[in-house]
Amino acid sequence: MKKTATTTENFSRLDVCVATLFDVTRNHAQKLIEQGCVEVDGKVFTKLSKSVNQNCIVECDLPEPKPLDLVAQDIPLDIVYQDKSLAVINKARGMTVHPANNVFRDTLVNALLHSLDNLSGINGVMRPGIVHRLDKDTTGLLVVAKNDKAHESLAKQIQMKLCKRIYWALVEGVVKEDCGVVDLPIGRDKKDRKKMAITPDGRSAVTLWEVVRRYKEHTLVQFELKTGRTHQIRVHAKSLGHPVVGDAKYGFKKQKFNLDGQLLHARQISFSHPETGELLTFSAPLPQDFQNILDKLAK
Repeated sequence: MKKTATTTENFSRLDVCVATLFDVTRNHAQKLIEQGCVEVDGKVFTKLSKSVNQNCIVECDLPEPKPLDLVAQDIPLDIVYQDKSLAVINKARGMTVHPANNVFRDTLVNALLHSLDNLSGINGVMRPGIVHRLDKDTTGLLVVAKNDKAHESLAKQIQMKLCKRIYWALVEGVVKEDCGVVDLPIGRDKKDRKKMAITPDGRSAVTLWEVVRRYKEHTLVQFELKTGRTHQIRVHAKSLGHPVVGDAKYGFKKQKFNLDGQLLHARQISFSHPETGELLTFSAPLPQDFQNILDKLAK
């Protein structure tokens, strides 16, 4: 199944470019390149480190999706909206989005296989329907595709920055400025490959932020993603000197509150419907544990 995309930014490596454009894992992208399945402006390249400039036409011969063999599980889901093309889910804290690292049960995908009648197959066996992701302990909204046409449309909207994603987070300390922009590249941490970090050779990452409310020792901040890098808000919040409360990976070692994860919530998502073109906007209230902390701080 051949797919074509045009780059909207410069890439220092071809494998990163393919992974980004076609929403596959870096490892999968590398295998496709080594097998001669990737062309740039009509020429096949097998060198992973080849740079790719903006406005290049990249063609990738993706294998046909295999039949799903994951177990459908009757796990409660908060389905905010659904139709024949897509569904919008309000994900709970502690739920992994898709199987990975030998975890094949109790994920959002397992729940989707039980609750929805169809899921797109573009992302293969382990990630059916998954257009974008949330961290395991991040709560809130994400959109799921029920067919390949919807998946391609939604993925393109995210790539072209036409999908608006707004998050709320409680961060450590009192933020002095009212609003700002973090425009710092994100890549793998050189010392800890399980973490992300601000790195000169990382991928472009842009986050808009605005103070919602200040407390005595904390600040409720709204973040808007302009790019979608792994752990982007958590890394950018740390770069501001105000890590997200409850974030064991990027936050303070000593946490004031007894939390099971970071207080980061995907509060709103807007996109055009793949079939009708209608602009859809969905919102989800803060989870109860998040709201409880805010109520305590307000006293």
